[in-house]
Amino acid sequence: MERYIGKMLDNRYEILEVIGTGGMAVVFKAKCHRLNRLVAIKMLKKDLSEDADFRRRFHDESQAVAMLSHPNIMAVYDVSRGGDMDYIVMELIDGITLKQYMERRGRLNWPETLHFISQIMKGISHAHSRGIVHRDIKPQNIMVLRDGTAKVTDFGIACLNGSNPTNEAIGSVHYISPEQAKGDYTDNRSDIYSAGVVLYEMLTGRLPFEGDSPMAVAVQHFNAVPLNPRELNPEIPEALEQICIKAMAPDRSSRYSTADEMLADLEAFRKDPSINFDYSIADLRPAATGGADEPTQYIPNAAAARNRQQNRYAPLEEDEEEDERSGGSWWKILLVVLLIAVLAYFGVTKLYQGIMGSFVAPTEVPDYPVPNVVGMTIEEAKELPEVVDGVFEIVDGGKPQYSSEYEEGEIIRQTPEAERTRRASSGSQVPITVTLSLGARSGAMPNLVGYDSRSAELVLKQNKDLSELNLLVVEGASDYHDTVEEGCVIRTEPAEGAELSEGDTVTLFLSLGRKIENSIMVPCVGQQMADVQKAMNTLKLVAEFTKVEGSAPEGQILSQSVDVGESVPEGTVVNFTYSDGQKLLSKMVTFNVPFSPETVHVEIYLEGELKYSEDLPGDYGMLEETLYAKAGEYGMKIYADSQLWVDEVVTFSE
Repeated sequence: MERYIGKMLDNRYEILEVIGTGGMAVVFKAKCHRLNRLVAIKMLKKDLSEDADFRRRFHDESQAVAMLSHPNIMAVYDVSRGGDMDYIVMELIDGITLKQYMERRGRLNWPETLHFISQIMKGISHAHSRGIVHRDIKPQNIMVLRDGTAKVTDFGIACLNGSNPTNEAIGSVHYISPEQAKGDYTDNRSDIYSAGVVLYEMLTGRLPFEGDSPMAVAVQHFNAVPLNPRELNPEIPEALEQICIKAMAPDRSSRYSTADEMLADLEAFRKDPSINFDYSIADLRPAATGGADEPTQYIPNAAAARNRQQNRYAPLEEDEEEDERSGGSWWKILLVVLLIAVLAYFGVTKLYQGIMGSFVAPTEVPDYPVPNVVGMTIEEAKELPEVVDGVFEIVDGGKPQYSSEYEEGEIIRQTPEAERTRRASSGSQVPITVTLSLGARSGAMPNLVGYDSRSAELVLKQNKDLSELNLLVVEGASDYHDTVEEGCVIRTEPAEGAELSEGDTVTLFLSLGRKIENSIMVPCVGQQMADVQKAMNTLKLVAEFTKVEGSAPEGQILSQSVDVGESVPEGTVVNFTYSDGQKLLSKMVTFNVPFSPETVHVEIYLEGELKYSEDLPGDYGMLEETLYAKAGEYGMKIYADSQLWVDEVVTFSE
């Protein structure tokens, strides 16, 4: 694809550079010379562009997507095909993907999550209203702009609602709906499920399903139940959890039927975060739905199929199947015998334990209160008597967390909690899993001098070391500054390099610009240009000179725009006129105006420069006009109603 850089598409789009590569296409930055703007061009990869059917579908569906117009959907400007190239022209967005945003921020708080999911659903709602199903909603396909706007992008595998071009499970495996994972029919509710997974990831900081392979993840979408978001993050409001789980319901009939329904619940929650919707999370789980309307489909083992295809001795499989059929009866008998033997063994063992237990006094296992280890280091916790005696053991839970309350290395949380009782079995210890503190969040103060106040706040918010400190940014007293522009930062408190901690206040001191003094204008008429320029430099005024015709010595000032003695601010522009040193001469020209019943338009030109233009009565007679010019010979042309009547050379002399 590098070969396209520098080339023109349709004699309009100049390819500048590669800005992204995906599974289906390469995205270039380009310039539209017709509208003089930068755009993004998405071009199909070569192997896909050689498939005529895929190209046709890509072109038809892209044209449908181009009809979408919404602030939360990346605009598509053009869809074109040229030679072996199929491409889409889109708006060029200055921002990052929601996935990159989450990687920088970690788990998002619920107000920020609500802000993004509402915009995403508005974009999806618009697409659905035009009959377009995205089918690949994921954070990688959501762009976050600098102003916080979210835009849905990459309708690369979208289709018109009601069409189903393939039975394959498409979309990104961590976000696909159960029906996509099964290769079943998809509709607008598939996008709602994927949006629910995105909502889940923003709220919890993790995906609902993980696995060792794409197939293992896909199966979980219709065969497993994720943890409730509030189990991972108790700070999530219950109503927002309800919205998330309803959107992710495995049974399509239990999900929101439209994006607008989900938007309505999001808006109701925004107005009242304590709202409680009239459905329970348990009703949305697979056990409640039963899945009767969607029978489980067979999903082939891709690895096994690949191995069979690559096996050069594949014809031997028929013999193996024949052996299985011939020996199918004896192994079933053997399995039954083994099962009876195992059951008999456990039955005898249980009977023996029951008989012997009647002769042995039961041993009482005492309950122990869990010690409080919060605020201790692991070493201090391990010195507690209960731990030394072997009743409890301290287990580091990993993944330390920041805390403004506890010093680095101290325990901030324990499971089980203190004062609860636990029963220790003989020969085993009760584990206490602890979370350690990283200390208070901190970071170095960056250099903000020269930034305007808004940009300075953005620098602090986007700095990965400072974004979680909840800094309070205020403006201090303003002052004049010779080099820093008005409204920009002169200095900060704390200063650059100082250590910032959570909740600190950052004060921005802004510039009023350079302090301007007034100057008193001096007389300049009659002086030479060079002397006047020196005087203006001394007064810190800006001189601009215009040459005019005049008989005074060349370069002599004839006029000034600011009066003598007037007080003006430094930097004021003063306009001067100066003489070109050449005297203008006069000459009388006469012309007999042609008779006409109407008026006659007369024009007189000297060397192509218009000197006279008037409408005269048709019986005007002789016209006498004085012309002015420098000494010399000039070509004179006189026109009457656009007809040339005089074409001669006239001389101006003293």
